[in-house]
Amino acid sequence: MIMDNGKNKPVGDIEEITKALLAFRDERDWEQFHTSKDLALGLSIEAGELNELFLWKQGQEAENPNLDRLGEELADVISYAFLLASKHGLDVKEIVLNKIASNARKYPVEKAKGNATKYFDLK
Repeated sequence: MIMDNGKNKPVGDIEEITKALLAFRDERDWEQFHTSKDLALGLSIEAGELNELFLWKQGQEAENPNLDRLGEELADVISYAFLLASKHGLDVKEIVLNKIASNARKYPVEKAKGNATKYFDLK
């Protein structure tokens, strides 16, 4: 990850990342393999590899994964998600912010703070 002057702040934005992913793909003529189905399956498979980092681990061991592997698996998941969004003309920033707003309505702070109750069971 490119960092801003050592301040541990990522440099770049979603558009820059998406352009880099598309350029990487296009240089290899891989768009032909990037159907919606295959991008979604790739995302799911990579999410499974991410989950594998935590499988059978408890407590501190689960909270302290190998950061290099965690970063690699997260990058794979995020990359597939960005490619799928781009394929369908979805603005990643917009859809994530819309989802946060939707969740804020489902999980108002006064009802949801400090618990993991599903929104339809909040009282």
